[in-house]
Amino acid sequence: MAGGPSGTSRRSFARFLAAGAGLTVLAACTPEAPAAVTASSSSPAPAVTSESPTAVAVPSVGSTTAAAEPPPQAPVPPSAALPRQFSLTDPASPWLVVNKHRPLAPADYVPADLVQPNVRLAVSGEAALLNSTTAAAAEAMFATAAQDGVSMTLASGYRSYGTQVATYNGYVAARGQSDADTASARPGYSEHQTGWSFDIGDGGGACGFQPCFADQPAAVWAKENGHCFGFVVRYPWMFHPITGYYYEPWHLRFIGVEAATDMATRGISTVEEYFGVGAAPGYA
Repeated sequence: MAGGPSGTSRRSFARFLAAGAGLTVLAACTPEAPAAVTASSSSPAPAVTSESPTAVAVPSVGSTTAAAEPPPQAPVPPSAALPRQFSLTDPASPWLVVNKHRPLAPADYVPADLVQPNVRLAVSGEAALLNSTTAAAAEAMFATAAQDGVSMTLASGYRSYGTQVATYNGYVAARGQSDADTASARPGYSEHQTGWSFDIGDGGGACGFQPCFADQPAAVWAKENGHCFGFVVRYPWMFHPITGYYYEPWHLRFIGVEAATDMATRGISTVEEYFGVGAAPGYA
């Protein structure tokens, strides 16, 4: 497998998270106690189709037509308002967007800094690993949830390319490819391979990896407070036409405190919309 990003790149992200505006936002964010879940039935907002994090305006300098229409500007994604911008394609970036239209490059990417977080584990081996930045944020989130009386476990973390091959093929064998594509990412398209995401459980196995998990205290707490630690629910309710996957209240994705809090403040549900990339309901 290809190697991961350099230690220098990883350390630069860690320094940003530790010393930048991220902790300023975190200090002002007071986690809320769990409350009853109210599932949204609103239709998803149309996806922003710009691939660029900044507006693109290219004025014509050679036209001799006085009444020529100015070229249209590309939509500016909400994330462009943040003072720091990160790559949407580099697997070592917290803003990496992986979906059915945006595979990992390289496909067999391996994070360079996989570690086991000091949290309650429901798994072992590679599934208990996260990249170091996500692990630190998870430790802080799990500890705060515990202080609020909410039990939370790491139910599935890193998943290598080889493991994803076996996982996806198992779904295909059991359900057929069409159904498998709604439940499992194809190899090279999984967020779990990046180290930036993981699944949570409640420690008791109640509704694990089932839609009813949305009503469990761990899921309720994470949905309401995850942004304080840089996490979003990656596949929210009723947004599968954009994300390509049905509701997964257990699947959290680290994008950084600033971005996650900005998403929550603006009421934006998907990273596709927030970072200005197109919807990915199916494989391109």
